[in-house]
This record gives sequence, structure tokens and C-alpha cells, in this order.
Amino acid sequence: MELYARALREGRVRSQDAAGTPCLIDFGLLHPNVEDTQWLEPTAPVTALHRLLRNAAERIAAERRRETRLTEVFEPLMRIDGRRTSAMDTPPITVLEGLGRINVAIEEAMAEASHELLSVQPGGDRPAQLLDSAHERDQRLLDRGGRIRTLYQHTTRHSLAVRAHFDRLNGDVEARTLDEVVERLIVIDRTIAFIPASKDRKLALAVRHPALISYFFITFDRLWRLATPMYPQAVHQPTLNGITPRQRAIAALLIEGHTDTAIADRLGMNVRTARVHIAKLATTLGSESRAQLGYLIGQSGILKQES
Repeated sequence: MELYARALREGRVRSQDAAGTPCLIDFGLLHPNVEDTQWLEPTAPVTALHRLLRNAAERIAAERRRETRLTEVFEPLMRIDGRRTSAMDTPPITVLEGLGRINVAIEEAMAEASHELLSVQPGGDRPAQLLDSAHERDQRLLDRGGRIRTLYQHTTRHSLAVRAHFDRLNGDVEARTLDEVVERLIVIDRTIAFIPASKDRKLALAVRHPALISYFFITFDRLWRLATPMYPQAVHQPTLNGITPRQRAIAALLIEGHTDTAIADRLGMNVRTARVHIAKLATTLGSESRAQLGYLIGQSGILKQES
């Protein structure tokens, strides 16, 4: 708009000045000078506005015609089986394929929500871009008087992006953490839940069955009661006899025979970090081998202290 305004004031602008804003030519706000294509001349605002409004009106009319065609196509299909095609007959479980379709379904459910968002987010840090895209959606729920409860793994406690996301929200928001959580879970207003249906999370289930929703809520509630507060007030887990809570969680998995990779995956950290914790644990207990470490963990009583 600044470049277009300049062109109106000066009568023209150089083509190279508009190289970074091709929309000016696409929208017909600027056009090449007939005698010298190195210059662009502005279209009169009243002409440009009329043209853009006409284009918008044509698009709206095209969508209206599309609505009519869709209605004509689906009307006889809905008469085939009125029970199955009833608007009130929502399937208890719907398969959603593709991240785009999954996100749209969550957005639609959140747009109708007014009470509560419960979510379990496994893994460590979450991308700032993902949190930014969820900010407005979450804030609208809070503005309607709803509340948000989020359960993370302990590694997220060190995430500046997650903390900043919560600080930006204004309303009833709480977050807690555990060493291990269930797979990703979203429960909205205790009427619909979303769970992954494939390892790459490109397939999901939208669940509306009351019994399953109740099960998901009870699972979340019990995990929530076991979790350590992270936001708005963080509670720091105690270190016992030089063994940190993270090392105790790793110790429990070590004596079960899990590999470093499996331990890292279950605790939401990378393998390198897991091995650093294992090395520190071995040093604290005076272990010289993996086998000896398992024995010393059992003899030390640190897992009994955790329970």
C-alpha cells in the first residue's frame, strides 16, 4: 500500500521497486508504462476498487452456484436412507486422515467449546510455530469462560516456548508434568476426544462415544493428580541422596531392561541426554558397568524413596 500510494503521488514507480510486491500488478493496482516498461504507472483507485469488488462478487456468485449444485447432488442421496444421513446421527468414531483434516476438526470442535480443554502432550519441547497457531484458538475458549489443563512430560519444564505460550494466555490455565504420559490426547468439553491412530500421527480418531469419553477423562484426571505442577506455579521435585527425579525415572526403566533409545523415547528426551543422565547416575552410585549399575540401583533403595 505504501508503494501504491507513492505511485499515486509521483505518477509512477520503477519496476524494480515493485519486484518484491508482485501483488500490485496481480491486483491491477500498477501496470507497465507503454513507452518504457522500466516504469510502472498506478491505476486510479476508484477503477481498481471497482474491479476488485467485481471480482469478489463473481467469486461469491460462483460459490453460491456451487452450493446449489452440491445440494442438488446430495438431496437424492439423503433420501436413500434418512436414518443414516440424519444431521443428528453423528458417528461415535470418525477416522481423520491427514494433518490438515485433523487440525480442521480440532479447530471446529474448539470453536464450539465453552467449558474445558484437556490435553496430553507427550515428548519434550514443542515448536514455537505450533504454539503460536494455537494461541488465538485457546484464548477464545478462555474468553468464553472455559479452562485449559495440559499434561506434559517433565522435559517440557525447561521449554521457554511453552512457558511463553502460557504467559500470553489470559484465563484459567494450568499445566503439570510427569516422567511418562499416555499418547497424545485431546478432550474438549467432555463431548469429543481426539487420539492418534498411526505412529506418524497423520491418522487420528475423533471419538464421541460417551463411554470412551468418560474413560479418557478419568485417565486424564488420575494422571493429573499424580503430576507435578508446572504452571502457573512450578513445584520443583526434590533430589534425594544426590539422585535427581529424572535419574530415578531412568533407573526404574534401566532395571526393567530398556535400551537407551527406549528410555529416551518414553521420557521425552533425546538419546544423548538420556546417556548423560545414565552416566551421572552411574558415577553417583559408583558403578563401573551396565550390569553393575542395575545391581546398585536395586541395592541403593532410590526407587523405594520415590514411591
